[in-house]
Amino acid sequence: MALTGCGTAAGDEDGFTLALVEPDLTTVPLMEAADRIADDGFATEIVELAEPELAIEGLAKGDYAISAEATSPALIAIQQGAPIRIVADVIGNQWGMYGRDGVTACDDLVDKPVGIFSEGAVATAMVRDWVSRECAGGEPEYLVIGGSDVRAQALLGGQIDATALEIADVVTLRETSGSEFETVVDFAQELPDLHPQTVYANAEFLDDQGDAAAAFLAALVEVHEEINADPSVLVDLAEKHLGSEADDTLAAVAQAYVDAGLFDAAGLTESNVQSTIDFFESAGVIDHLDAADVADLSLLP
Repeated sequence: MALTGCGTAAGDEDGFTLALVEPDLTTVPLMEAADRIADDGFATEIVELAEPELAIEGLAKGDYAISAEATSPALIAIQQGAPIRIVADVIGNQWGMYGRDGVTACDDLVDKPVGIFSEGAVATAMVRDWVSRECAGGEPEYLVIGGSDVRAQALLGGQIDATALEIADVVTLRETSGSEFETVVDFAQELPDLHPQTVYANAEFLDDQGDAAAAFLAALVEVHEEINADPSVLVDLAEKHLGSEADDTLAAVAQAYVDAGLFDAAGLTESNVQSTIDFFESAGVIDHLDAADVADLSLLP
């Protein structure tokens, strides 16, 4: 579904196509960046997709110029020869492990039910990595439950002892129901160099339209800086681009993102890209790759 803009494919001298998978609060800054560069003559079409795989396929074919979603599908595609390069960060690691009262360490979860979204989810890989390093007495009993809201309700209902949730889920539950969860591990602190959500682009587009790509990334960095200076900017942008209601819950989520330092589009380096690659390699998602072959950070301001 085309949300705005012109009718180009990957791009021409006047603009390009940005593919977003079910846009949410984390991708609102990208939508705003696309709006801003339109004023500079880059007419950007935003296409909304239902699955990350569709964005990756479109990027590989050159149907789309830029997308932003989970890093691991992009790495898998690059390993298979797709002309895709990681160019910026979407949002930092917003995942944590949350548990019922009394759960404070990994060994508290040995042989206990722990909810996961799926075996292949990035959050599951983080949980398993943490368990392998921190649980001395064994491992949890993993239960595939599904979406974050379902897992959170299972945690509230005592059906599981812990699960991985995003900050937004935890803040929303706290604001809407007064529910509080024990933070067992903050993966942003545990895995500071892991970047699970990144911006990536078609390599030919980067070569042919470096000016457009650079303008977009500069605008994205600018939007992130404005949000970090004033979280209410994110609330206003969510109203503008998603039609969200500017209530206390949305404001609390925006503040939580800023407090955690999650918005830093220019925060990628060759070192932390390599660390991200190494994490997914150790998780069995990809074989070895070099950051120099995966990322092009030269257009970041």
